[in-house]
Amino acid sequence: MRANGLKTKETAQQRLGHHVFSVVIGKRLVLVELVLSNRVGKSDQDIDDGSFVILKEIQCIDEVMTMVWLNDSIIVSTVNGYSLFSCVTGQSGVIFSLPDVCSLPRLKLLCKEWNVLLLVDNVGIIANAHGQPVGGSLVFHSDLDSIGEISSYVVIARYGKLELYHKKTGRCIQMITFGGEGVGGPCIVADEEDGSGKLVVVATPTKVVCYRKIPSEEQIKDLLRKKNFKEAISLVEDLECEGELSKDMLSFVHAQVGFLLLFDLHFEEAVNHFLQSETMQPSEVFPFIMRDPNRWSLLVPRNRYWGLHPPPAPLEDVVDDGLMAIQRAIFLRRAGVETVVDDTFLLNPPSRDNLLESAIKSITRYLEVSCEKGLTPSVKEGVDTLLMYLYRALNNVYDMEKLASSTNSCVVEELETLLDDSGHLRTLAFLYASKGISSKALAIWHILARNYSSGLWKDPMLESGSQDGGTGIISGKETAAAEASKLLEESSDPALVLQHLGWVADINQVFAVQVLTSEKRTNQLSPDEVIAAIDPKKVEIFQRYLQWLIEDQEYSDSQFHTLYALSLAKSAIEAFQAEIASQNPDPRRIQETNISGNRISLIFQSPVRERLQIFLESSDLYDPEEVLDLIEGSELWSEKAILYKKLGQEALVLQILALKLENSEAAEKYCAEIGRPDVYMQLLDMYLDPQDGKEPMFKAAVRLLHNHGESLDPLQVLERLSPDMPLQLASETILRMLRARLHHHRQGRIVHNLSRALDTDASLAILEEKSRHVLINDESLCDSCHARLGTKLFAMYPDDTIVCYKCFRRQGESTSVTGRNFKQDVLVKPGWLVTR
Repeated sequence: MRANGLKTKETAQQRLGHHVFSVVIGKRLVLVELVLSNRVGKSDQDIDDGSFVILKEIQCIDEVMTMVWLNDSIIVSTVNGYSLFSCVTGQSGVIFSLPDVCSLPRLKLLCKEWNVLLLVDNVGIIANAHGQPVGGSLVFHSDLDSIGEISSYVVIARYGKLELYHKKTGRCIQMITFGGEGVGGPCIVADEEDGSGKLVVVATPTKVVCYRKIPSEEQIKDLLRKKNFKEAISLVEDLECEGELSKDMLSFVHAQVGFLLLFDLHFEEAVNHFLQSETMQPSEVFPFIMRDPNRWSLLVPRNRYWGLHPPPAPLEDVVDDGLMAIQRAIFLRRAGVETVVDDTFLLNPPSRDNLLESAIKSITRYLEVSCEKGLTPSVKEGVDTLLMYLYRALNNVYDMEKLASSTNSCVVEELETLLDDSGHLRTLAFLYASKGISSKALAIWHILARNYSSGLWKDPMLESGSQDGGTGIISGKETAAAEASKLLEESSDPALVLQHLGWVADINQVFAVQVLTSEKRTNQLSPDEVIAAIDPKKVEIFQRYLQWLIEDQEYSDSQFHTLYALSLAKSAIEAFQAEIASQNPDPRRIQETNISGNRISLIFQSPVRERLQIFLESSDLYDPEEVLDLIEGSELWSEKAILYKKLGQEALVLQILALKLENSEAAEKYCAEIGRPDVYMQLLDMYLDPQDGKEPMFKAAVRLLHNHGESLDPLQVLERLSPDMPLQLASETILRMLRARLHHHRQGRIVHNLSRALDTDASLAILEEKSRHVLINDESLCDSCHARLGTKLFAMYPDDTIVCYKCFRRQGESTSVTGRNFKQDVLVKPGWLVTR
């Protein structure tokens, strides 16, 4: 129908009778129709005659060099630029102008997408029928002689070279040399012009060459054999964008490229491609780490891809084979033979150690990323176990311990001999712990702690972090004890806990306390077994454990309370003696005392005597007599006072507080707790007659009289006052006491008379309430049932509501119709208050 193949031919009639094309003559653009006809009885192919019909003339521009008719638009080019004409309306517009110096303009109709390619020098711009750019630009490597189209590609020819560019991405996919040396003159490219052709033809001055599009896989294989890995990946990505290849094929090619790069000793780049493959399984790299057969041999898929690389082998073999290939290539290069080995390796051959280290690090990175994927349990076991192999090969202690101490799927049987032989005992201990094999883990920590002390074993982590040997030993022992205590805190096995408690306590008593008082274990340890197992020399651990039983676990067994009190009392006596001994200038004793004090302060925040006094005051379940027997000959008078108080020995308590401790405030407070006046008098007697040759404590006696004189009988006080007591001390106090007593008596009389007045007023108010008159007539209603009262019996509440007797019995005498309860909400009227 249209000469440029713009529309599908509909019928044979139209195919013969209607062919429209455009012609530019001078400044006129003419649309011409060629009408063909044949004689009756002849076939459609036998054309007899035809005629031209001019359909439309459009005003055009001078010097048109090329032209394309696309739908309802005609795009023309001149030396000045590209313009667009509408064959429907005849209107025109400039698409863009060309620079002053450039090559001749050129147009190419792209039939597959129904677009047009506009060329400016070596740049091609794809535009639609409206002259608008579609996608990006194509930048060719050089000027071109001719241009064609095949499938999704643009083909250009120039001086014996054919280049293939993808339309959407603009990448140069392929470059072919077809003319050989000595080829001169322009080349012409022709395509099948229907957008779906499979052939492209190139004409040179001496020959015509036909090219066809081969299957995608064959082209990819050819690029891979030539080590053109980037071009192969680009081709696959383009085909995947076009929908010609699946996404799985892209992943497949990434994996194939990765294996090829791996055997070419480019390990980092190989892993980069492995990670871009979504279909590659982590088990495919297992044979590079561990020789077959092994536990995971059956998990390795047996797909050899396209057979472009050797079968998997351990990394040591891959490196050795690669180095041999490099040596052969160097020899061949000297002989003038080209090879496919990387020039970088030929110019600077790498060492075996560096290559092996790079290979291990790269495979390690791949397995680390694979851990984050959803793997089957068996594959996860292989990944974690082989990761440990690789970490050990790199001597990466940090990552080894990090993996072993985290939730992992490592197979212990595959690793315990390896780690034991290589001396990575910490990693093995962490691995045992993560698998719940606490007994073996604790045994290793015990060995490490013992070897730290003897210098038989050094931690590489500590060696790299500190140069101080003594500090490293202490830190190493502390670390071993800390890790062991973490396991013991969660263990409910009493035998295991008590077996390792001793050496942990020797290193750090705080860790031992955390083990015994842990809330993490499901079943708590037997207190009797723990108490029996604690070293008697570890007094602080013993006391802290008993404190935890009593205060946190709320044990009410008097045996534990008594044991705790006795232990505290014994420690208090020793602390008191140490305090006295600290005044001794012997340096060794002072040092021992300081060490003991530091140890206690790590576990307890308060002094031992303070803890003893608090416990003796708060607990009622210990045996005070047994504790008294222990401290009887000591100077712990405050503790004795508490114990005598528990036994009810008031006189002894007052003697200790008033005479031994001379704590008048505490003595008076104890008298107030008892609450009897005779106790104050007893305390006054002690102040005035201390016995044992002590002078009377007149100031304390005056303080007592001043604070509690109103509780004492003045006559008894006067009888007990000593003639030796200075008058100026006693007179003022006694006078104040007498005045206070008189004031207290007068206050009592005032309160008595006020109470009588209130009682009288209340009686009067009741009488007034009962004497009130209420006027009831025939119209009066019950405030509850609203029945007429008439001559019925009724009742009136204090809030002046009136109800019939029947409602009164139902409501009760304390709650009125308004809902007010007079027992809870008392009603007070102004006339009832005392105003006189």
